Amino acid sequence: MANFDLDQLELQVNALLRLNHKLREENASLRVRQESLVAERSELIEKTEQARSRVEAMLSRLRAMEENL
Repeated sequence: MANFDLDQLELQVNALLRLNHKLREENASLRVRQESLVAERSELIEKTEQARSRVEAMLSRLRAMEENL
């Protein structure tokens, strides 16, 4: 009976070790993906700000042209 309990315990420990390994790999993969998404978000924010600046500059020029008419 004690041998059976040890065998069961060994199986459970091995299963937990495999799960731990899998979760560590998944966690590492998710961290890499998160870093990529954060960088992409930063780039998109910068592009949006650049576009906003260009649109505001165009509006200013249009207003100036309109005043000259």
